[in-house]
Amino acid sequence: MAGRLQDKVCLITGSTGIAEATALLAAAEGARIFVTGNDADTVAELARRTGGESRIADFTSTDQTDAAVAHCVQRFGRIDALFHVAGISGRKYGDGPLDQCTDEGWQVTLETNLGGTFRVCRSVLRHMLRQTIAASGLRGSILNMASVSALSPEPRYFATHAYAASKSAIIGMTEAMAAYYAPKKIRVNAIAPGLVRTPMSLRAQQDPEVSAFMRGKQPLTEGPLEPEEIARAAVFLMSDEARTVTGVVFPVDAGWKVS
Repeated sequence: MAGRLQDKVCLITGSTGIAEATALLAAAEGARIFVTGNDADTVAELARRTGGESRIADFTSTDQTDAAVAHCVQRFGRIDALFHVAGISGRKYGDGPLDQCTDEGWQVTLETNLGGTFRVCRSVLRHMLRQTIAASGLRGSILNMASVSALSPEPRYFATHAYAASKSAIIGMTEAMAAYYAPKKIRVNAIAPGLVRTPMSLRAQQDPEVSAFMRGKQPLTEGPLEPEEIARAAVFLMSDEARTVTGVVFPVDAGWKVS
């Protein structure tokens, strides 16, 4: 039986954690995978594991972003789905509560998370708009990475205000894109995960006090979600099963938002 993403070209930014889990699941569902990010070793390895293609890119650079997206189109002929996962926590640059946040923490976090989403989406859209409409009736699907921290702030252990601002802006941009591009047959959605067991959340995972707190904050998992749980939602939202879904911010948070 054909997979949910059979023969669809999926461009995934990032190469560890959620990006890795989604690329592997999408490949298992029949997708042709193109991986791009700034870590040469993990990008190449993930492309190898998925039987896909790859290119290194720093998404704070317009030239590198455009070159990576163009390379995907050159190799596969089109882009059916984008999942823009790549992003950072700005703590090491000085992100934190607003009165303590440094200029560098603010600028680096916004430029990487929001600026990267802007550049990648812009580049992909320019190609998608030239594509023929597929049998599904669509030109393509874009899925952005938000965060539950943009929907339900947690002040005790996750007071990173530049990060929350970047993810809130991504939600606003996603909704505006969804409204504008729906008549052009392009869907745009976002996922808002809770705390996920990834390299970026290692600090929280290793802190006993945070771990105890997360047992109640995410009661469905009593701790961090696994990347595969976000990947399953991402594959659904990229697939034709969600062909009428656009402008949605989809929380996958094990109960964070309601706890």
